[in-house]
Amino acid sequence: MRRIGLISDTHNCFDEPLREFLKDVDEIWHAGDIGSIELADEIAAFKPLRAVYGNIDGGDTRYTYSDFLAFKVEDVPVLITHIGGYPRRYDPRALRKIQTLKPKIFVAGHSHILRVEYDKIYDMLHLNPGAAGCYGFHKVRTALRFTIDGESIKDMELGEWPRKQYAATETL
Repeated sequence: MRRIGLISDTHNCFDEPLREFLKDVDEIWHAGDIGSIELADEIAAFKPLRAVYGNIDGGDTRYTYSDFLAFKVEDVPVLITHIGGYPRRYDPRALRKIQTLKPKIFVAGHSHILRVEYDKIYDMLHLNPGAAGCYGFHKVRTALRFTIDGESIKDMELGEWPRKQYAATETL
């Protein structure tokens, strides 16, 4: 049995609310837009990290992480990417990987919109954890955590926090 923490779009922010929400997970999956290789290292020092790079991530992050990551946890095949789309509207590159690898969990980020949806066409759970970061157009920060036990995906929980609104003149 493995407890998974799922985040995306941290945009260089991994603060106390996220740490508290993820403190009891066995590993963290990050669906891209990490923000920097330093932040990825910080997350990996906190918990084992599986990650992909996103469209805002620079050279060091892209060198260290790939755009797609496929692996198995317990008896569940997983596929993660940053820009993957949604059921019935997958990005063409993601759709080819889905059709080839047949994951039971497909994770994508990028939209900053939390979404958990079963895709009956491809018999998989589509997860987008929304945006966990402190910066972006989202008004609420979100993350997911859940358990994988054998072939079972269960105990899905949502973490949700308000995003601080910065004044136009405030230095970030």
